[in-house]
Amino acid sequence: MVVNIAMLLTYYLYPFTQVSSQNLNGAGSTLGTLEAPSFSKFLTSNPLPDGYPWGTRTVENTDPSKAAPHTGVTRYYNFTLARTQIAPDGYLKNMILVNDQFPGPVIEANWGDFIEVQVNNNIYGPEEGTALHWHGLLQTATPWYDGVPSVHQCPVAPGTSFTYRFQADLYGTSWWHAHYSSQYAAGLLGPMIIHGPTHYEYDVDIGPIILADLESIDRTNWLQYSDNNLINGKMSFDCSTVNDERPCTNSAPLSKFKFERGKAHRLRLINAGAAGQQVFSIDGHDMVVIANDYVPVRPYTAKTVFLGVGQRTDVVVKGTGEVDMAYWMRSNISTICNLPRQPQALAKIFYGEADTAQHPTTEPWPYADNGKCNNHDLNLTTPVYAIAPNSTPAKTFEIIIDQQVNATGHLEWRLNQQAFRGNYNRPLLLLAQETNQIYNPEWNIIETGNSTTVRLIINNNSSISHVRYVGSHSSLPRKTKMSSGEVLTTDEL
Repeated sequence: MVVNIAMLLTYYLYPFTQVSSQNLNGAGSTLGTLEAPSFSKFLTSNPLPDGYPWGTRTVENTDPSKAAPHTGVTRYYNFTLARTQIAPDGYLKNMILVNDQFPGPVIEANWGDFIEVQVNNNIYGPEEGTALHWHGLLQTATPWYDGVPSVHQCPVAPGTSFTYRFQADLYGTSWWHAHYSSQYAAGLLGPMIIHGPTHYEYDVDIGPIILADLESIDRTNWLQYSDNNLINGKMSFDCSTVNDERPCTNSAPLSKFKFERGKAHRLRLINAGAAGQQVFSIDGHDMVVIANDYVPVRPYTAKTVFLGVGQRTDVVVKGTGEVDMAYWMRSNISTICNLPRQPQALAKIFYGEADTAQHPTTEPWPYADNGKCNNHDLNLTTPVYAIAPNSTPAKTFEIIIDQQVNATGHLEWRLNQQAFRGNYNRPLLLLAQETNQIYNPEWNIIETGNSTTVRLIINNNSSISHVRYVGSHSSLPRKTKMSSGEVLTTDEL
C-alpha cells in the first residue's frame, strides 16, 4: 500500500456526547492540576554508583551523545490507544488518546536506563494503524524503534500490539508522539523526562509544561490554523464562534501550578503543537534557561522563551512572588509566523496563601513579535559541553522547502520539488538492510556514504515558517531563522 505521508488524518464525525466533568479538559491526566506530582532529581529504584545512577559523569566532563551509562534497569510502560471524545477547552472533539489521558502518560527514566513500551492499537471507528516516536533520542543501536512508519517500521495494525525497547541515551526533557498521519494533533502525545546530571541548582521540579495548539474545528486538508492554544491540555474556548452542533462550554478550567516563595522551580517547557510557534512567559518572574532540547547550556536570564514545534527548553524560576498572590503563566502563538485564531494560552500560578479560586490580575512582560520566528541568539545558547564539527564537512547538501496543492486538493510539503511517498509495507530501513541500492525519487533519500559530518543548507521557499528536525543526530545550527523566505545552515554529526 502506497500512502501520502503529507495527508492528514480525516476525522470521522460520529454522534457527539455532551460535555461533562468526565470529558472536560484533560481526561484522566493530572497534569495542570494542583494534584500533579513534582519530580525527584533522579529515580532511586536502581543502583547508585558514587551516589548517582550515572556514576561520576557530569554535564561538564561527558559527551552525552557518546557516553551513556548502562544502568541495567528497564522502565516498563503499557499504552492502549483508542478514539474518544473530550473537550480540552470546553468544545467537544473527536480525539485519540493513550490510556484515556490527555496529555498522555509521563515516561520517566534515568539516563542510561532502557525504556520498554507495549503499544496496543485499539483505534477503531474507523480503524487506523499507528506508530510512536521518542523525540530526540539517538536510537544508536535501535533505529527500528524510532517510530516513523514507512521509514523505520510498518505501522502497528489495529487490534495488534507492538513493543518498543530502546535506551535513554540522552538526558533532559522531551516528549513522545504518534508519527502516523496527524494522530499526534488528535491527542497522541505525552512528555518524557530522562533524569541526568545537572549544572544549575533548583529545589522543585514542577515537571512538564506542554504547550500545544489545538484544532477545535475538524479539517481534512491541512493543519495551518491554530484554533486554540493549550497549557498542559487546558484552556477555554469562545463558544460564540461555534458554527456546528458540537457541544461547547464556556470558561473551561485552566491549568494550575504551585510555587513556593524563595524556592527555585524547574519547568520543562515542551512545544507539542502541530503548527503554532510559542512565546512563553510568567508575569513578574524572570527565567533562567538551563537547557535546550537535550543540550545543557550556560545559564542565562530571559523574560520570554521562544519554542518552535517540537522544541524543549528547561528553565529555572525563583519564587519571588508574594505569598498570597496568583500570577499568570502565558504562552502566545506568534500571529506573524502562524495563523492562530486564539493565540493566547493561560495558566495560573499560586503561592502558598493565595486563593486558588481567584483569577490572577498580573500584567505580562512587554513583548513585541519581530516576525523572525526564531529562538534566542546563538551567542546566548552556549552548550556546557561543546561539540565542534569538522570545519570542512565531508558533504554539503542544499534543500529547498516549498508547498503545492496536489490532485486531491490537499496542500503538501515538498523537498527539492518532491513530496515524500512511502510504502508502509516496505519501510526504508528494511530495504537498506536488504542492501537495496535503487532509491525511488519519491523517497527523498539523501545519500551521505560514510561521512561523519554533513552540512545541510535549507531554504524555506514556502509561504509560512517551518521547523526543521533531523532525528537521531546531533545538530549544530549556523543560523536559526526559518521563516518564509529564510535560510538555515546546519551541520549534522
